[in-house]
Order: sequence, then structure tokens, then C-alpha cells
Amino acid sequence: MIHLENINKTYYGAQPLHVLKGISLDINEGEFVSIMGASGSGKSTLLNILGILDNYDSGLYTLAGVPIKDLSESKAAVYRNKMIGFIFQSFNLIGFKTAVENVELPLYYQGVGKRKRHNLAMEYLDRLGLKDWWHHYPNELSGGQRQRVAIARALITQPQIILADEPTGALDSKTSVEVMQLLKSLNADEHITIVVVTHESGVANETNKIIHIKDGIIGNIEENLDHNSSPFGINGMMK
Repeated sequence: MIHLENINKTYYGAQPLHVLKGISLDINEGEFVSIMGASGSGKSTLLNILGILDNYDSGLYTLAGVPIKDLSESKAAVYRNKMIGFIFQSFNLIGFKTAVENVELPLYYQGVGKRKRHNLAMEYLDRLGLKDWWHHYPNELSGGQRQRVAIARALITQPQIILADEPTGALDSKTSVEVMQLLKSLNADEHITIVVVTHESGVANETNKIIHIKDGIIGNIEENLDHNSSPFGINGMMK
């Protein structure tokens, strides 16, 4: 699904900053993977490259067999919108739009009609336990509810991959557990490839594979043999 070969990335400013130093990595379809590292390790830059939000200087990146390099913004947007769903630490919800309008947004950019995208958005909110909150604005929702809205928005285009950048970073510990259980359920039940970037070992330990990154270099890769299927259903409630 994801193949990286000797990826390098340098940011040029007053002093060049070599952020990624020969990253080689394979993530297979249906895997639930975490990329773990401290602040400044290069993990967010790596996620941005995976999500076609940033380019790389040298190496090879193929996504589902397609080389990803120097794409026009319009072509990159097509790949992102059709193949990738994003979940962010800060939720990235639009404050003046309701929960359902936020979830609808990717379908609006795909040209889906108003009635169809509204009905689909309501279905996903229902699946995530937020049907009764569809008309609320982000500032009327708890942190956990906002992250569920963001997850519904990520899922609505039926992406092959979900990229989650510190998805529990703005949440309390109880809600963080619920969000990770939800992601585990999505991976187990729907076989969506999920990549979580985190600096928290507790979050990484919920995934099947932990990829450690330090100073722009991939370190050891742990197969998490103790990872168990979630006792939670898709709405985060006990089965």
C-alpha cells in the first residue's frame, strides 16, 4: 500500500535542516501502525509526505503502486480526497459549520449533491454515536465529540488509508482511550489502513506495529504481539 525508499527531506532557511535522512518503509494494506518519536524527530514531516501535503527531495514514494512526486496541486488533491482520510490533533473543524456540515465537506469537494451528502453525513454521525448532535457547532461539543466528528469526516469518502496526527493530543485520558478503541475497531472491522503519529507510548501500544523514528532516521520496528482486538464497538461503547 505504502512504499518509501530512501526518502530525504531538507528545509532550507538561514540554516538547512535535514529532517528526513533516507527513510525506507513499507506499510501493507490493512495494517494499523504507529510512527512514534519525540518532538523534532521528523514524524510529522513524514506524515505530511505520506498524505501528499508536502513533497520530498529525493527517493521514491509509491501509494497503491502510484509514484507520488511533484504532483500538481489539483492532482494531489484528487489523490488525497479519494484515497486518504485525515485526523488531526486540533480536529480542524470549521467553527461556523455544524457537525453534519463539517462531515459533508469532503463530499462537497467531490461534487456530490446536497441531499446525498447530507444523508451520508448523518449515517456516519449515527455510526459514531453523534446523530443527536448533528446540528451543533464545534464549540458546543466536547473534545471527544469533536474528534468523532473529525473521524466521521475522514471516513465519509471511504478512504483506503487514514492518517492520524496525534489524534489524542488534545483529549483527556479517558477520551483518548475511547478514540483509540474506535480506530482499532475501524481497522479490525473495515480493514482500513491506519497510520497514527504520536509521541505517547500508551497510544503507540494500541497499534499492531510501532515504527520508531529519531533524528529523521527509522530505528527499530516492533511487531506488537500483545495487541488485542478492541472490546469496544464502532461507537466506542462496550459490545
